[in-house]
Amino acid sequence: MKNLIRQIRNVTARLPLSRAVIIAMLLGPIAGGVLAYGAVAAQQESNVVTIDNFSFGPKELTIPVGTTVKWINHDDIPHSVVNKDKAFRSKALDTDDSFSFTFASAGTFDYFCGLHPFMMGKVIVK
Repeated sequence: MKNLIRQIRNVTARLPLSRAVIIAMLLGPIAGGVLAYGAVAAQQESNVVTIDNFSFGPKELTIPVGTTVKWINHDDIPHSVVNKDKAFRSKALDTDDSFSFTFASAGTFDYFCGLHPFMMGKVIVK
């Protein structure tokens, strides 16, 4: 996004002032729309656990019943998500692969990486 803004500034700097103002007026709503889309996407991704640097983040997540949680592996090596009580289990997730699970009942769900058991996390469903 920063590169795009820099390129737009370079182009508009070479235009007469009246054209630069018109371009800025036209691009303003577009930039606002892109930023709003990013904010909505971030809200929708609030129940995401990232796997990065051999850890789950956040380590503990509290959600209401019926919520779907998505785990995304951002590490360069495979990881998996395994519930200690066998309520859910993912396949090995390669880089940028994901696994989702919908929590239909309340409780505390401890999980770990099946390939690296020292990696642990917890989902609390209320």
